[in-house]
Amino acid sequence: MNAPTTASPSVTIQEVPLEPTSGWGRLWVGLALVASPLLIVPGAIGGGVPFAMPFLVVPAVLAGVLVLAGLMAVAPNEARVCSLFGEYKGTVRQTGFHWVNPFYTKRPISLRIRNFETGSTRTPEKKDAATGKVIEQQGRTHGRPSKVNDRHGNPVEISAVVVWRVVNTAEAVFHVQDYEDYVAVQSEAALRSLATRYPYDSEDHEISLRGNTEEICRQLKEDIQARLDQAGVEVIEARISHLAYAAEIAAAMLQRQQASAIVAARSKIVEGAVGMVHMALDHLAKDGIVELDEERKAAMVSNLLVVLCSDRHAQPVVNTGTLYN
Repeated sequence: MNAPTTASPSVTIQEVPLEPTSGWGRLWVGLALVASPLLIVPGAIGGGVPFAMPFLVVPAVLAGVLVLAGLMAVAPNEARVCSLFGEYKGTVRQTGFHWVNPFYTKRPISLRIRNFETGSTRTPEKKDAATGKVIEQQGRTHGRPSKVNDRHGNPVEISAVVVWRVVNTAEAVFHVQDYEDYVAVQSEAALRSLATRYPYDSEDHEISLRGNTEEICRQLKEDIQARLDQAGVEVIEARISHLAYAAEIAAAMLQRQQASAIVAARSKIVEGAVGMVHMALDHLAKDGIVELDEERKAAMVSNLLVVLCSDRHAQPVVNTGTLYN
């Protein structure tokens, strides 16, 4: 019986700085070696070149090509990840014109700050079939809100804008297959997971997607960063860009919100009206304007509450008789 096999753990690769040499001196050396046949041909025509000299031209040209192959230019906020026959050698971050081992594989990687909206897809570069010219650059489509159920099971539409940049080039290149696609997929997954842990709205003073924007965005950034640590990516900001109930329940939820607002407003009105009635009775008793028994106090309270709590203007009725008629 064969013993079960275990998967080997993934190798952790940390970024190592690589110090290149200046490329200008190597440039002139490479050009001189490549142009060496031009110096020999005139002498060969005149018969002044030794017989063995032409056989040195081919190695000189090959050496010149190798020297020129090691040249590279690094722009600001860019880097080159260098590897030799599959072995990582280091990352060049210094801007300028440099020279490294010509056998290095030099992979460019951008260190610029980038942003995207969840739900967007990457569009490939398009070229003209006849001329081969690029007619449309590689880009991303506009983001589309993701439909997900919140903690109470209500379907909501949500999307977020994520601002990020590469901080560890070795992890970005060697730890994941495609770090840009990895950022997009993991950000979408983190956003969906976050939406299921919180309600869209809450009246119990608990954290909700709509009522606690800053806390939700902070938690979203932490969730995305936890997923992208192994890709060498730093999340600078993550913010909700779209949040709404799904179309199938939007009308019902709007009525619910309106009813809740009306109840809250009525509660506030009743609270204020009771305070005004209490203040009026206190002033009447304190200043001795009129003496009211319990029955008349109840009637006055009833009338004042009707006037103060009504959503329409009250019609006054003037009593021309006595207090009890």
